[in-house]
Amino acid sequence: MLTGTRDTDRLLIITTFILVAVGVVMIYSTSSIMAVKRFGSEYFFVKKHVVYFAVGLAALLAAIKIPYRFYFKAAYPVLAISAIALICIYIPGLGVKVGGAKRWVRLGPLTFQPSEPARLAVVMFLAYSLASKGGRIRQFSTGLLPNLVMPGIIAGLILLEPDFGTAATIAALVFILTFLAGARFFKHLLPLAVSGGVIGYAVVHHFSYMMNRIAVFLDPWKDPAGAGFQIVQSLIAFGSGGIYGVGLGQGKQKLFYLPEAHTDFILSVIGEEFGFIGVGGVMALYAAFLYCGVSIALKAKDMHAKYLAFGLTLMITLQAVINMAVVLGLVPTKGLTLPFISYGGTSLVVNMVAVGILLNIWTTENRA
Repeated sequence: MLTGTRDTDRLLIITTFILVAVGVVMIYSTSSIMAVKRFGSEYFFVKKHVVYFAVGLAALLAAIKIPYRFYFKAAYPVLAISAIALICIYIPGLGVKVGGAKRWVRLGPLTFQPSEPARLAVVMFLAYSLASKGGRIRQFSTGLLPNLVMPGIIAGLILLEPDFGTAATIAALVFILTFLAGARFFKHLLPLAVSGGVIGYAVVHHFSYMMNRIAVFLDPWKDPAGAGFQIVQSLIAFGSGGIYGVGLGQGKQKLFYLPEAHTDFILSVIGEEFGFIGVGGVMALYAAFLYCGVSIALKAKDMHAKYLAFGLTLMITLQAVINMAVVLGLVPTKGLTLPFISYGGTSLVVNMVAVGILLNIWTTENRA
């Protein structure tokens, strides 16, 4: 059993770097042919991803050095900056529209996705607020409600992009963290969850793309060449891989059959090329990450650190679980990437920062 001071942080580092390594290999495998056709170089996406990793690694090393208590002082400013960045999406000349959704901001040569750092900002805010409230979290107006307002605004701005997946992830984060902090489940959280479900139902009916995704989820084979094409191709990829897979680079679904093969649906290609064993290995890596994060949270004596560690761990593992559920056809498609593995610079850098903060909490709390 891993109980030593060095074991948990070492396992977290190893797990993170293996996930990133899997990502680099699979991004090349899934994107090389498309990259040649669109950009004239098979290494176009993988080279950019390696650069993102280098930036993320620098951010991780910086986060390890910054005392975790700094993030509590910075919680409100960072949350405000995140809200401003999300508003910038709707400013002409700054917001970038891709695939019918405005989720990116362009500043000169740089393009980033504000919803990614916004998730981190919400976790920082909740960790500070929940620890500060203490037992008052059991009261609705003075305890629970203040923890819902700011995350609710952030989630609302993200929902307008539209990005239902990230907004739902933030809602789940808030629900779980407030429950762990001691909020009353039957009196407060359950009614809020039901109300949220009703609002979510109304939102889904308002956005036609969400209704289409639900219809596809219920019966993707009804229109396998149209609306259901992506999930059908994903399921074909898993079926083709069987137990052992067809071999690295030998998959067929990435040959312009499976859209977003290097981003949202990269696990499908892992399933095709490495089979059930490969997918199981990826799941085991995320389970190890969850174990490390929860161990760090339980070890922390400071309540701020405890909530921060729980929040960062959930931020990453919840997204991983939802992504896996989507590509397996268990939930409607949501546009969420697979943490550390999928192509995406902002996501990778933010997740690396989260790992750095977790390592700082572990080091600081074990030194105390």
